[in-house]
Amino acid sequence: MHSTGRMKPRVSRRASNRVEVLVGDAEQLHNLLSDAEAALLPSAVVAGTAGVLVTRHSPHRYTVALCDSVPFGETREVAAD
Repeated sequence: MHSTGRMKPRVSRRASNRVEVLVGDAEQLHNLLSDAEAALLPSAVVAGTAGVLVTRHSPHRYTVALCDSVPFGETREVAAD
């Protein structure tokens, strides 16, 4: 069972090419995802071959990752179902 209380927003870097974002407040979501994407951009520029894929696992959990199937310089969003 999920708590209905406020979740503390968290950005967790698991690898140089992936960031996990946990958020409880929709108002913070855009900023946290933007920060996660910005953290990955230096690695994307060095590789020059991967874009950014944002995956929504739930309303409170997202991953932002470099992905070879996304063209360099682009960001795509998908929902994991």
